[in-house]
Amino acid sequence: MTITVYSKPACVQCTATTRALEARGLSYSVIDLTEDAEAMEHVTTLGYRQAPVVIAGDAHWAGFRPDMISRLS
Repeated sequence: MTITVYSKPACVQCTATTRALEARGLSYSVIDLTEDAEAMEHVTTLGYRQAPVVIAGDAHWAGFRPDMISRLS
């Protein structure tokens, strides 16, 4: 499964999300929403207005969601 974290600089919830993924040994990629206009449009189209946005397979969510992260491992 591919996990992508759409993040912003100095985002506390983004950092918490990537740390939780690392703690579970899950590999992921990070895309900076402030540097990628297409990525920003993609997450906006999904209805999200806050970072991070995590897309993991068919699941996606916004914010720091330890409950959703635990379902991935």
